[in-house]
Amino acid sequence: MTGVINSLKPYLIVFTASACGLIIEIVAGRILAPSIGVSLYTWTSIIGVVLAGISLGNFTGGLIADRFPYPATLGFILLASGIASIAILPLLELTDQPFLALPILPRIVLLTTALFLLPSILLGMVTPVVIKLNLTDLTQTGNVVGRIYAVSTAGSILGTFLTGFVLIQTLGTRTVILGVSVALVVMAVAFGNLWRARWPGIAMGAMFVGVTLLAVLIGSLDSVCMRESNYFCIKVRARDVDGREVRVLYLDALLHSYSDIDDPYYLRYSYEKVFADLATYIGRTDPDMDVLFIGGGGYTMPRFLEAVYPRSNLEVVEIDPEVTEIATDYLGLSRRTRIVTYNEDARTKLQQLEVGKYEMVMGDAFNDVSVPYHLTTLEFNDQVKGLLTDDGIYAVNIVDKMYGGRFLRSFVHTMRETFDHVYVIRDDTRWTSDDRYTFVVAASDEPIAQARVEEANILEERFTVVTEFMPQSAFLEWQNFQDNALLTDDFVPVDGMLAPLYLESRAIPR
Repeated sequence: MTGVINSLKPYLIVFTASACGLIIEIVAGRILAPSIGVSLYTWTSIIGVVLAGISLGNFTGGLIADRFPYPATLGFILLASGIASIAILPLLELTDQPFLALPILPRIVLLTTALFLLPSILLGMVTPVVIKLNLTDLTQTGNVVGRIYAVSTAGSILGTFLTGFVLIQTLGTRTVILGVSVALVVMAVAFGNLWRARWPGIAMGAMFVGVTLLAVLIGSLDSVCMRESNYFCIKVRARDVDGREVRVLYLDALLHSYSDIDDPYYLRYSYEKVFADLATYIGRTDPDMDVLFIGGGGYTMPRFLEAVYPRSNLEVVEIDPEVTEIATDYLGLSRRTRIVTYNEDARTKLQQLEVGKYEMVMGDAFNDVSVPYHLTTLEFNDQVKGLLTDDGIYAVNIVDKMYGGRFLRSFVHTMRETFDHVYVIRDDTRWTSDDRYTFVVAASDEPIAQARVEEANILEERFTVVTEFMPQSAFLEWQNFQDNALLTDDFVPVDGMLAPLYLESRAIPR
């Protein structure tokens, strides 16, 4: 029995260490999200830093293994990995503020390096040392190395799937990091022969206890999130706005929505008011309209329409079930609501919905931090069109600059390939402004007249109409100002288009 355990021990060590390394990498995105958001830049930095750490660890581990080919060497590496892993949490508290003054790109790279490079290096050292300790016959080198690396990769695969599908939403990121750290320390004690170097082992053990206590004392083990889902760090805060107390929903670093839990008619954002104007235009003649929302968030618009048009049929496609639960628990969404929610990805759910049913589809899944690119394409627009009635309206909010940005132009250009009439709307007439702004793009196969939108809202006694359509002459000149990309499933460079806007908006911390 002892022989079997000893033969399995090296594989258990590399399997667990590699799993821990990938767990840390996946968790890294969630840990950084409340500070710097989740973007192409965040994940590029995480993947680059972790790969650099593993590479350095493999190289350094090989050198150390040749000079100190002892089980205690492996024990100290595992113990140091456990210390470096738990140190991520207090380091986040200590390094986030000093990096705030830096431009966003160096800030992301330096913060990621400070938190995740050392654990990656140490965990990268484990496999070369294990190989050295188990390579007793040079004629079996390929066999030993191949098996150990295969088991190591299997551990990485398990760590990836386990973290993404189970651990984060079940335990939260900080508990996961603590678990990784404890697992590495336990392996160090169980397999590292640390008793042969008693005092260094005691010193490092004391360091682990000290770092853990520091994390507890400064609150690093307490999540900043109200809830952590597979998609977001979700927070709700109370704030006084417009002379009233509202609940503010944060998804990662994004301030997503304002909700007055006692007043579903309250709309804070200009694009929400434009959505309301367009919905009233439809509801004036069809109060039992069918409306589909792509993205739920704080459920501000669904609650508004449920209150204004109690006979309407409202359906929401919100990918994150935790966001829906938060809206119910804290943002005024009644548990007896008539609103039907589908917690699925919109691209797949729309394939299952009734063709030609909806008078209006509202897209509220885009921002300047994260854009689900598969919801911006020609193919998706065709899907939406198939769900609309003959005179139905598809309205989407887009964050960009009028002239300096590329995404808005390309999105409109792509919409015009599907719909006969496309309009760019804002709540004022500043069509020459190039400030960052949240526009509404509305599309239909039937023309929409601004005067008729205003008339319908006045007749419905909504006198504060804000909707302003971009004049047709200005629209055509703006569209022809430069070549615009056609966004398709095969070519959709949304991240690159929004990169300058993201860098600008993140340069000054919110």
